[in-house]
Parts: sequence; structure tokens; C-alpha cells
Amino acid sequence: MDRYKKLTLLHSNDMHGDFLAENTDKALVGGVSMLSGYVDKVRREQPNTLYCIAGDMFRGSVIDSEFKGLSTIEIMNAIAPDVVTLGNHETDYGIAHLLFLEKCARFPIINANLYIKSNYARLFRPHIVLEVDGMKILFIGIITESVMKSTKNDTAVGSFVDIYEASAEIGRICNAYNATDIDLTVLLTHIGFEEDKALAAQLDPAWGVDVIIGGHSHTFIEKPEVVNDILIVQAGTGTDIIGRFDMVVDTLENKVESFEWHTVPINSSNCPVDEDIEKLLATYKNQTDAKYNRIITRMARRLTHPDRFRETELGGLFADILAQSLGLDIMLVGSGSIRTDGMGPLVMYRDLVETFPYDSPVYMLKISGAQLKNMLLYMLRDEVWQGVHSSFSQLSGRLKAVYNIPQSTMTTFEFDGVPVSDEQLFTVGVQQYHYNNFSRIFNADIQEIENNGKARTVATSIVDILEEYLASHQHIDHATDGRLTLIK
Repeated sequence: MDRYKKLTLLHSNDMHGDFLAENTDKALVGGVSMLSGYVDKVRREQPNTLYCIAGDMFRGSVIDSEFKGLSTIEIMNAIAPDVVTLGNHETDYGIAHLLFLEKCARFPIINANLYIKSNYARLFRPHIVLEVDGMKILFIGIITESVMKSTKNDTAVGSFVDIYEASAEIGRICNAYNATDIDLTVLLTHIGFEEDKALAAQLDPAWGVDVIIGGHSHTFIEKPEVVNDILIVQAGTGTDIIGRFDMVVDTLENKVESFEWHTVPINSSNCPVDEDIEKLLATYKNQTDAKYNRIITRMARRLTHPDRFRETELGGLFADILAQSLGLDIMLVGSGSIRTDGMGPLVMYRDLVETFPYDSPVYMLKISGAQLKNMLLYMLRDEVWQGVHSSFSQLSGRLKAVYNIPQSTMTTFEFDGVPVSDEQLFTVGVQQYHYNNFSRIFNADIQEIENNGKARTVATSIVDILEEYLASHQHIDHATDGRLTLIK
């Protein structure tokens, strides 16, 4: 038997329902029909090919949201990945619904560290061994702790599931396969690129992990990171790009002998269109177009949201609309809730829903000036500027903060142009997700906050408020105004 064998690993992550190609000046870019066309092309050219997805297939498009992920599963069934791991957004429709969707999938969905608390039973198949040309490749799925954030909204089963420590689970599985001739071990993770590096450093070399294919942080890289002799990669986000490993596996030493890795742009110049996927997409698109292709408003120009870790035009507009409509002193809008880099000038209902897909209630809290300042200081802590995946909020306009990053100091903190006093009480709106995860996101005890007054729901749908306001206001413009100024 030939000791050295070729293997091609294709990988995607954080696709977020990015199904449709986009027109650019030069070519069509992205979309699952060209992605599928490329995967099929490589499978024909390189028989020893596996395609894997490192989480977050769901959320981000009206086709996914309208059918609560079932459309995504059917589209993925047509693409036929060899193995998929869970991302945090796979739980957005609830754990029970996810288990239903898993039964609809004709491809394996793996996760090793999501458990039922009461009997320590795993919710999903923890791993899979795929055989290619006589090689045995072990895939293990690992998810981020942030999956628990979503399950807190799931009153049916959310309190019964838990995340176990990742490296221990990996060691347990690898030890179980020590007697089996595993030629390559791949971790499919959804914990973020920095956490992937930290995880790799913790792993015992005797466990034989060779590759980590990750997701969650939407990281674009030029070459694999190597930690503890483990190759770590990630392929950005969406369907505009796919990662590709062409490797030679030493089946005697059970290791990667050599490799080439690069990302491949998914566009019409190098990716054929899968016509069957196009037809499947058309059936879903036809059903959603009637509901979502209606004009809400026309803005003065396109408002942007290019970076979730600073004040943005669109984030400021949304925060102002919610604060004004709900009669709040301050509205904190999660930057990560805004899922596109901009919106307008013509705004269809589809655009609004794809830009803000995580509709939820708004909770009003009474928060003192001292508490609010500490919350913002935690949001702006040093870790954020060091690349740690963290929550960040867009502020409504009556609040103004100036933060010096090198000095870790807030030099200005004002409301309506007046310095905020520690004792001053404000009505502050937060999304349900932030209320349910208040201590983790803001580093503040929710019980202490509610000593100022019990939280109450002041709206059941953010999207309804945004739609109503936008529909009744034409030619809206909104520029960043220094409400959150960062000195670097």
C-alpha cells in the first residue's frame, strides 16, 4: 500500500444563509450555486476530496429566516457536505427545532461538547470517521460557549443543556481511537480564531490532532497558523470564499507530510454554476419575494456599518429610532445584531430583515450613572482591541463618551451635554439577548441593576419599530457624530 496519499479538504464557515450571488462590476460573486459548482468541480478533479462546514449555516437571509432553517438544510442537502459542526446560530430557532432540523439533514452534524445536564448524554454525534482511499480521517466537532447565550431564550429545553470543557472532550475521543489506525485528526470548531490557538496549545500531542478548521470570528487569514504542531485555518464568512487544503498524508506516521493551503474566491470567473441548486433556490426565492420585496423608504444615501467595534451611521440611526420611539433616555443596540455593512438608499423590507435579522423584545432598565459608566468601560476594555470576540453596543445620541484606548480611560461621559453623575438614573433599553446575558455582556449584576426598578418589556418587536419609523420618514440621513469617540 502506498504510504503517502493525497487528500483535499475544502472548508466553509459562518455562511449565515448567504445563498444568492451578488452582481459586481466584473463578475457574479458568491452564492451557494457557484459554491456547489466549485465543490463538485474539485471532487471530479481530485477524487480524495472532503468538504466540511465549521458552523453557522443559519441566519442572515430571509430565505433562512422565513423557513426557520429548513430551507438551509434542504440547500445543504443538495450541496452534500461530508461533515458539518454546529455554530452558535444553529440554536437560534431553539434546541428542539435544531434537533428536528438535524433529522432532516442527509449529512452528519457533529458536536462533542454539548450535553444534557441531567444524564450527561451528548445531544449530537460527537465525531465521525470518514474513509477516503484507505485513509481514516477523524473529525470532532466543538462549539463555543456562546451557544448557551441563545439557549437561555429557549424556555423548553435551554436550562437542560450545558457545554463541557472542550480539550477534555477531545482527549476522551482521541484516546478512544488510539487502537484504531487514524491517519488524520481534524477538529471542526466554532469558537473563534484566537480561541482555536488557545485550544491547540492545551492539547496533548499524544492525542494526534493535526488540523483545526474553525469559525465564529469571521477571520480572514493569508496562511495557516501553527500552534503545538497543529495547523489552524478559517475562511472568513459567507459564500464569497472557500478554504482549500491540498495535503499529502503519511499513513504510516499518521501525520501531514506536506500541504498547500489557500482560499478560493467564489465567482463566475472560476466557479461553474450548479443549475440544480439554482432551481432549488428559485423555489424558495419565489415564495419570499412577494412578502419581502416591498419598498419601505428611500434614504438620502447608503448608511454604513463597516465595523462592529466603533460608532457607525446605521447603528446610530437604529439606536436613535428605538430611543425616540420608546421614550427612552438611552438605547444600547448590539453591533453584532446588524448583519450587513450598510443599508440604502432604497430600502426594501428584505433589506431591513437581512440587516437586522434578530428581532426581539426591548427591555427597559433603570441604570445609574455609575453603573452605566462601568458597563461601557467593560465594553471598551483592553481585550476588545486585542482581537477578543466580544459584545459591543451602538449608543443613542443623547449619550456621549470619549474613551482613550492607550490609557484605558474614559475622558468624557455626558448626557445631553452635561457630565453624568454617579447617582443619576436613566431609562435604558436593551435587547432580550442582552438582558438574558446581562452579567456576561456588561459585567454587571442584573439583580443590582433591578434594585433601581424592575425591568419591563416596552416593545415586543424591534423590526416593527424600525419599519414603522422608516416607512413614515423619507430621505433619512445620519452621520456619525462623536457619541462614541475612540482615541487610539
